[in-house]
Amino acid sequence: MKRNTGRKMALAGAIAFGGFALAGCDVTPPSLMQDVLGFGWPEGITPEAHAMHNFWIWVWVVAWLVGIVMWGFFLTAIFRWSAKRAKKQGKGEFPKQLQYNVPLELVLTIIPVLIIMTLFFFTVQTQQKVTALDKNPEVTVDVTAFQWNWKFGYNHVGSELAPGGKDYDGTNEEANAQAEKTSKDPEGMKNANPIHGKSQGDLSYLNYNDIETVGTSDEVPVLVLPTGTPIEFRLASGDVSHAFWIPEFLFKRDVYAHPEANQQERTFQVEKITEEGAFVGRCAEMCGTYHSMMNFELRTVSPEKFREYMKFRQDNPDAPNSAALDHIGEDPYATTTQPFNSKRDTADGDNVVDANVRANS
Repeated sequence: MKRNTGRKMALAGAIAFGGFALAGCDVTPPSLMQDVLGFGWPEGITPEAHAMHNFWIWVWVVAWLVGIVMWGFFLTAIFRWSAKRAKKQGKGEFPKQLQYNVPLELVLTIIPVLIIMTLFFFTVQTQQKVTALDKNPEVTVDVTAFQWNWKFGYNHVGSELAPGGKDYDGTNEEANAQAEKTSKDPEGMKNANPIHGKSQGDLSYLNYNDIETVGTSDEVPVLVLPTGTPIEFRLASGDVSHAFWIPEFLFKRDVYAHPEANQQERTFQVEKITEEGAFVGRCAEMCGTYHSMMNFELRTVSPEKFREYMKFRQDNPDAPNSAALDHIGEDPYATTTQPFNSKRDTADGDNVVDANVRANS
């Protein structure tokens, strides 16, 4: 009876500890726990990334807890009730069988159900935080992926960040009107409008802006954004499927052509970016020959620098993005995409840049 009571108390304690651990899924775990159980996850730079990272760590805490309890049961059964030990004690070959112990079977059924329900609850909670579209973005960025590079355009900037203190609307009406003309084939054309009633060359679903940064084979695109500001990203592909991935966001989103026709939610938002710096961005969907070199850089700057950056881009529409970065005291070119060579003439596989040579040059 004492042994049974002790086991029940130990089991109840393990369940209670697991419940408390999961209840803290939105609480930052100790740094040592993050280092051990992070398994290589980078440090996040958005509240959404922190929520996912915390959830990941606490799930591992509970997984290890459950694993240790189960390993304890296994080892107890192996060594305490072995046939060799039973023989020494003059007992039968088989220990006492409990397959018809209804209370025990109920406990072993209810506990896994409770664990799964709790994990499901916190999974949904974290997912809703990450995918919520109610963060009142001050900056809206149009992201267009294409083989094998990126185009970034500033669709909207709120008055607190826009030059002149007025909301900035960066929609390029003329370019969007030209794109709209590609949406329909002439009716007399063979196989006219085969894609959901739209032309094969339809570009009307893409967004065009007055201020854009377009990646080329000579220059990796740098997306400049302010810290401490809600931001919205609107994604679309100009050709095949791609994926927008910034590792420090701990999040990626597939980028499709015709997103609405393919019933894709093309938009996601972050509450804010918490750190200034340069962060590599990548395509995370195998999209063709130069997929591995389809990189970009996220450059996060203070709101004051961002306002000055936007003013320079407005006042100097023909100047390259590198000139605007240099104007606000930032490195004019991407610093995080080495050792990749952005040139596309690398059929011989020589796509590595010697960092020492580049630094000296």
